[in-house]
Amino acid sequence: MIAVQVIAVGRLKEAWMRDGCAEYVKRLRLWSRASVVEVDEYRLGENPSPAQIRVCVEKEGERILEKIPKGARVVAMCIEGKTLSSEGLADYLALAAASGAGSLAFVIGGSHGLSDAVKDAASLRLSMSPMTFPHQLARVLLLEQLYRAFSINANAKYHK
Repeated sequence: MIAVQVIAVGRLKEAWMRDGCAEYVKRLRLWSRASVVEVDEYRLGENPSPAQIRVCVEKEGERILEKIPKGARVVAMCIEGKTLSSEGLADYLALAAASGAGSLAFVIGGSHGLSDAVKDAASLRLSMSPMTFPHQLARVLLLEQLYRAFSINANAKYHK
């Protein structure tokens, strides 16, 4: 059973998002050792300068890199990444498991994105869509898509 960890910047503020994430983590445990790890956001004041934003992204990146399990295959969730269909994600998960990957770490940055160091550590840069989503909503969407991908691979009825 492959371990799947979602490493995300910040805490979920909305109860419905927390509930949704908890539900999909519970469902994912049918097929994986699933977990979510939250790293603290780097606090910025109002109207931060570009330099302050760069520092924020780098500090959050350091926190993320500390949480990636040793030997995990890293997937960076970023707007410039590759887009996959649900079936494509299912194929990626199946290939990762077949190639001996014991764990996968899907990384979601904060509101200013991911550092280059995190992106460079990734074996895949993945975009959910050309549309922009709040980073907290991205967590719910990613967990649902992971559940869908595992259910596709298991020939479960969830995906139609």
